[in-house]
Amino acid sequence: MKFTCMTALPTDDEKKAEKQSQQHTKSSDTQKTLKNTAMSILKRSLLKIIVIGDSGVGKTSLMNQYVHKKFTHQYKATIGADFSTKEIQIDDKLVTLQIWDTAGQERFHSLGAAFYRGADCCVLVFDVNLLRSFETLQNWHEEFLKQADPVNPESFPFVLIGNKVDVNYGRSQAVPEMTVKDWCASRGNIPYYETSAKEDYNVDHAFTSIARIALAYEHDDGQDIWPDQEIPSYCDLQRIPESLSGVEQQRGGCAC
Repeated sequence: MKFTCMTALPTDDEKKAEKQSQQHTKSSDTQKTLKNTAMSILKRSLLKIIVIGDSGVGKTSLMNQYVHKKFTHQYKATIGADFSTKEIQIDDKLVTLQIWDTAGQERFHSLGAAFYRGADCCVLVFDVNLLRSFETLQNWHEEFLKQADPVNPESFPFVLIGNKVDVNYGRSQAVPEMTVKDWCASRGNIPYYETSAKEDYNVDHAFTSIARIALAYEHDDGQDIWPDQEIPSYCDLQRIPESLSGVEQQRGGCAC
C-alpha cells in the first residue's frame, strides 16, 4: 500500500494570527531599539563624591546601604580609602557616582590629597549621638579644602549628614538641632540630612540630592551653583518615622 502524507494548509485565521505575532515581535524589537538609542544619547557624567568624617560614624555603612542595599553590624575600620560606583539618572543625564569612603583615623589624613583631588562634592558625616564627631567637622572641612585645593573654595559644594538617628529610638542625640543649623548657615548654608544607614532611612534621598548638587557644580565648572537662588538658612525638617523614633520629633533632612 502507498501512503501519501498530506500537510494541511493554514487557515485564514491562522495566517492572520501569525501575521499579528510577527508584527508584535517587530514592534517590540523597534521599541527596544528606540529605548537603547535614547539611553545612548543621554548625556553622561562621572561624579566623584568624597565621604569624610571621624572613624565609626557610619561612612562605610551609608555607602554600602546606598549602593548595595546592605548593612552589617560588624565594624571594620576602612584602611586608606575604598570606593563604589552607582549609576543613576538625573533628569536627562546618566550619572555615574564614584563614592569614595575614606579612613577616619588620624594616621591616614596625610593620604587626603591623593583621594580628594578632582572631587565634585564632599560629604561630611557625623554621629548624631556623639558630640565629639560633630565638633571635629570643622577640622575635616578645612582639611578637605586644603588637600583638594578646589578652584573656588567658597563655592565648592559640601553636604552634611547626621547618621545613626535610629540609636535609642532617637532619644540619645547629643547635638542640638539649632547648633547644627547654625554650623551649616555659617559655612554657606550647607545642606543637611539626617539618616540611618541601619534602617535605610533617608539614605537614597540624601545621595540623590548629593548627586544633583555635584552635577550642578560640575556643569558650572566651579562657579556658584546657586547664582540666582537664595538658599534658605532654615527649613522644616522631615519627621522621623515612629518606627525609628518612638516619639514625635521634627528632625530629618534639610538644606540649612
